[in-house]
Amino acid sequence: MTDKGDILAVDDTPASLKLLTEILKAEGYEVRAAISGELALRSANSNPPELVLLDIRMPTMDGLEVCRRLKAEIRTRDVPVIFVSALSESGDVVQCFNVGGVDYVSKPYRREELLARVRTHLEMNRLRNHLGEMLEERTSELRASEKKLKENLLHFGLAMGSLVEMREPHIIGHQRRVANLATALALEMQLPEDRIAGLNLICVMHDIGEFSISTDILGKRGPLSEIDFDLLKQHPQQGYELLKEIDFPWPIATTVLQHHERIDGSGYPHGLIDREIILEAKILAVADVMEAMVSRRPYRAGMGIEAALQEIVRHRGIFFDAAVVDACVRLFQDRGYRFPAPDPKTDNS
Repeated sequence: MTDKGDILAVDDTPASLKLLTEILKAEGYEVRAAISGELALRSANSNPPELVLLDIRMPTMDGLEVCRRLKAEIRTRDVPVIFVSALSESGDVVQCFNVGGVDYVSKPYRREELLARVRTHLEMNRLRNHLGEMLEERTSELRASEKKLKENLLHFGLAMGSLVEMREPHIIGHQRRVANLATALALEMQLPEDRIAGLNLICVMHDIGEFSISTDILGKRGPLSEIDFDLLKQHPQQGYELLKEIDFPWPIATTVLQHHERIDGSGYPHGLIDREIILEAKILAVADVMEAMVSRRPYRAGMGIEAALQEIVRHRGIFFDAAVVDACVRLFQDRGYRFPAPDPKTDNS
């Protein structure tokens, strides 16, 4: 292919084809000639040109049909087609554009007009291809940047979660295990991959609002007083206030706010009901409760898996979303899911 451009010229009249070819070659274009529609399609499909100059009236297969077939093939559908013909009726011109032509040149050729149109459409096509390559390259860069951003956000979430747990040594590892179960639940429910990634980040920092709660309350052994519990119930709202101004690509602040809501309206902090609670919060609620019931605390032993499952099933459709509860039961009973073993470097619960 020359720098000027590779052109396929198609005309069933040898004299017209010769003239067209000579005009283009004299201007420095590389030209392939085809004297029928069938030969033109064979040439274009084997080695797509940058531009096609196509006669309309040809026997066996006319130019309109040739253009239709070029536009139907992936390799040639973006090649610009300029129709050339002695016909000049408006209906014929409209047909040319309807089948995908980009321009129309009348015979006999006016050399300067022909070359100007050829040059214009070659330049436009090259520009479009260049822009497409630039867009693809930029999209690839953005995807890499987005991936890096999401990795950094996860590290940020893990760091925030660790800071919370440092104030409550008896629950170290809680948020990591909740995230593990919530991710498994989301996979079981066939949520999109990106939504699952967001849920994972939400879970590792879902108790971030506990920064605002006194360590005397957080570390209290035994039942909380009514006043203490009222203070503790403020942590979802406090977490929301900390996160709401950060432009995350997922509903992190809203999920943190809602993770203690219950679908019958008995949860906190706002007593939301089923349709007002987002799915991420419904999944987190089940994962959070399951992990809390199964894990040992200084003031009580952990419940077994079966006892914990019975508890969430008992509240299926009352406190917890039915679909999430069903997915949780399948995970533990049918898929053999178990919480990850404690990390001796970080977990002591």
